[in-house]
Amino acid sequence: MGHGHPHTHDHDHGHSHDHDGAPTPEALDLSIPDSELSPADVSRRGFLRSAGLLGAAAGLTGAGTAAGVLGTPEIAVAHSGSTKQGDFTWRAGDHHIHTQYSSDAKYRVADHVQHGVAYGLDWLVITDHGGATHAKIGVEKVNPDIVAARELFPEALVFQGLEWNIPAAEHGTIIVHPGKKEVEVLKEFENNFDGSVKGASSQSAANEALAIAGLNFLAAAKKARRVNDAMFFANHPSRKGLDSPHEIRGWRDAQPEIALGFEGAPGHQAAAIPTANFGPGGGRGFYDSSPGADSFPGYPLESYRTWGGFDWMTSTVGGLWDSLLAEGKPWWITANSDSHNVLWDTSVRGANSDFNANGRYNDPQHGFKPDVTAGDFWPGFYSRTHVGAAGGDYRHLMDGLRAGRVWVDHGGLIKSLDVRARVQGDRNRKGGTPLGGVLKVRKGTPVEVTIDVELADKPNWAQLLPVLARVDLIMGAVTGAAANRDVFTAPQTKVVKSFEVAKGKKTVSFTYSFGRVSSPFYFRVRGTDGNFTQTGIYGAAVDPVGPKLDVVGDADPWLDLWFYANPIWVLPY
Repeated sequence: MGHGHPHTHDHDHGHSHDHDGAPTPEALDLSIPDSELSPADVSRRGFLRSAGLLGAAAGLTGAGTAAGVLGTPEIAVAHSGSTKQGDFTWRAGDHHIHTQYSSDAKYRVADHVQHGVAYGLDWLVITDHGGATHAKIGVEKVNPDIVAARELFPEALVFQGLEWNIPAAEHGTIIVHPGKKEVEVLKEFENNFDGSVKGASSQSAANEALAIAGLNFLAAAKKARRVNDAMFFANHPSRKGLDSPHEIRGWRDAQPEIALGFEGAPGHQAAAIPTANFGPGGGRGFYDSSPGADSFPGYPLESYRTWGGFDWMTSTVGGLWDSLLAEGKPWWITANSDSHNVLWDTSVRGANSDFNANGRYNDPQHGFKPDVTAGDFWPGFYSRTHVGAAGGDYRHLMDGLRAGRVWVDHGGLIKSLDVRARVQGDRNRKGGTPLGGVLKVRKGTPVEVTIDVELADKPNWAQLLPVLARVDLIMGAVTGAAANRDVFTAPQTKVVKSFEVAKGKKTVSFTYSFGRVSSPFYFRVRGTDGNFTQTGIYGAAVDPVGPKLDVVGDADPWLDLWFYANPIWVLPY
């Protein structure tokens, strides 16, 4: 992959194009069928497929095993190349929110949307729990409230979704594009594929197959235009150890346009505030479980806790997320509130509520006393998922999520982030490959990454001014499809450079050279306030100063802030 020689600037970079200007070689252009290639290009394409670096061409038989890895049409063709800065706008949101239509929550849809907008969100997804009562009457009943919120808060996009009890696994967010049949599709999905409704929560091959069937249903509903779009993200994947590596790979490989990623950071971030500070004193994210009968036996005990507020699958350099990226699988992270009941709020459920009969609790009332047992923040108050969207409507927001143009942060650690891969030395400001993209260059081309950060310039909602201390660049080789689908390590991934952030700046810019590239790799970026760190799970050679294991009952989220960004791949040909 060549050598690197990083250097730091305190001024803005320009942005260059993402390759040397040459057209995409025909062997890599999946719009060209095999039958129209020369024998040499057919051979080259076959080699790339066998290495797990190129997807199957449309209509090609016997070549589907590489589908879903780097080079699939939606990544190598549609999302590669130069995406100009200014072609999209970063829009902050939250895809995991519960209302009075969930059996363990209490707020109105409008309560969450009003708070989310006040705290700077542009989009929200209402995801009440799947279950017998919700499947029977809750899906229809919440919809008028969502429609009303769309009219009351036109500045925000308000999606109707649900939190899916994934058969044989944990929970997940289902998002559908608004439309005439959004309720019909969600209701049919929940009644036929929800693990709780179908009694299919335990680990078994049949239940795993039911989860795949649910994803297939969503894909079919989209193809038939019953809904304009649909997508799925796994929620709090390590909390109980239920989401095995092979299940995650199975979801992604079965429906790569529907199954898009998981929560890099769970909600419930207030849950570990100490009881001495009037907090609930639990595990951050309510990650305070231990292995159970249905947990994947290979996961270590450390995976049942958060690390700097982030899920173990994401926070571990060389861990499960990296093992997917090393295969070339586009798999994205998000961060959400999972808001049910907000810490120190004085609301209580409305009097004389009968959830089982009505599918909802009565509207909340003032309860006079602050709730010190709740573990949640309002949407946008602490966690944010920033999506690069080319327009301000639902379609463009979902397109940005699917493309992986996403970075996440806690506590307003930074104001904005722009990460680009480019040919070294090219300073065309409008060029470069953004988050989620693939930079294709000829072998031997020098490649660099530019990282532009706008620092926080005002206090967050805890009245603290966040201070970014360090930005880490993480890099890993693309090694192709894993022979063992339960693997959760990526031994060739490590932190290759840490950039210290100078104090007193409004913006900082960093550049790192990968040298002249000869083999495929990916990189990703994270940053921290530096307050709580420790050597990573796989040692100092892999992650010398990583996030610290969160202590149950003693992890104030405002004092331990991180941001993470989705990856960019570099594919030499």
